[in-house]
Amino acid sequence: MSESQERMLICVKKGKEDQIKKIFLKWDINASVIGKVTNDGVVTIRDNGKIVARIKAHSLTQAPVYDMPYKKPKYLRELNKLALNKIPEPKDYNQVLLKLMASSSITNKAWVYEQYDHMVQTNTVVLPGSDAAVLRLKGTNKAIAATTDCNSRYCFLNPYRGAQIAVAEAARNLVCSGAHPAAVTDCLNFGNPEKPESFWQFKNCVEGIRDVCRSFNIAVVSGNVSFYNESPQFAINPTPTIGMIGIINDINKACSQNFKQEGDIIILLGYCKEELGASEYLKEIYNLTKGNAPQLDLKLEQAVQKTTLEAIEKGLVNSAHDCSEGGLAVALAECCVSNKDNMIGANINKLNYDMRLDALFFGESQSRIILSCSKDFVEKIRKIALEFKAPFCVIGKTGGRILRILNDIEELIYLSLEDLYEEWSGSLKKEIEG
Repeated sequence: MSESQERMLICVKKGKEDQIKKIFLKWDINASVIGKVTNDGVVTIRDNGKIVARIKAHSLTQAPVYDMPYKKPKYLRELNKLALNKIPEPKDYNQVLLKLMASSSITNKAWVYEQYDHMVQTNTVVLPGSDAAVLRLKGTNKAIAATTDCNSRYCFLNPYRGAQIAVAEAARNLVCSGAHPAAVTDCLNFGNPEKPESFWQFKNCVEGIRDVCRSFNIAVVSGNVSFYNESPQFAINPTPTIGMIGIINDINKACSQNFKQEGDIIILLGYCKEELGASEYLKEIYNLTKGNAPQLDLKLEQAVQKTTLEAIEKGLVNSAHDCSEGGLAVALAECCVSNKDNMIGANINKLNYDMRLDALFFGESQSRIILSCSKDFVEKIRKIALEFKAPFCVIGKTGGRILRILNDIEELIYLSLEDLYEEWSGSLKKEIEG
């Protein structure tokens, strides 16, 4: 009954055992034949010929149901209220963007993942740091894209919607890499489930994951649950982390988030909404965790994803990046600086939205993807968006060494790529190493 790691059980066609053993031995891995499949519907375990366990297989597949009491926490009544008119708009949008780029949720995580084998025997063709990592499948023209997602602040303020967003964003990240989402594994982390408020969070997160996966037709193939993550003072935020993989049918069409060349047209798919609840902006600038998680329209989400995937597969897209923590301004900055060896700026001058500017720049509305493409392909992408009923808007052009965002004729953000990169790339190491 021990839980030793690095083990796998394989059912092999009869007579193929020696072939399987040879493959394992090639990689210096032990392999043993331990039994056979029977047709009696019974699991029998013998030790030196003596039966030590026997149970009907059907019994092992019927998990007991533990019906726990649950209730919505009372504190959410006040926390879910957010009066935008009481949040002052910033005087310096440059400083806000720089601070967000340095926040722990947004900053470059290379300091962590570069300490491990992120090249995976040189099979990684899109390194970590883009929306998804991409690994080639040797001997084929296909690749696998992989990503993980979860915003625990969303799940704290709205567990059901927060868990839905975790799945939707994971799928969106894969699509931005050119992959068809294929399977989910989850890592569910919560406080004490014997407390009705904690079990309510767990129940709503699981239901949120289930409903989105059904809508997207994505299988949940594995997962685990970790409970009792709390101290006498407080529990962790509900954190249903989603790991998702997707299949890229043509590795030559794999896409990444960084702008590739000057003079490309920048397109925004999706809607910008006046919502700041649960945002990184509120947390970092005002130290507030309030409001509600962003709205999520699954039909809109799928329309945006299908548009992006078809445009990438037709070779029309040079870069694709989803808008998530930090909102549109952060996503644009990441497109500019995420490839240190080829940083390309952007001039954004067609954001014609009637809303608060901080919500436009830093609000975290879902179902948005930034594309860049040659000017010759803009109309082709527009037609694809029209076919799938995805909102489409040209918002600017790539070029230079500055991220410049204008509203009509007023220049609101004007930052050098060097300043953006310094904040984004170095803050995690500074925070950890001191």
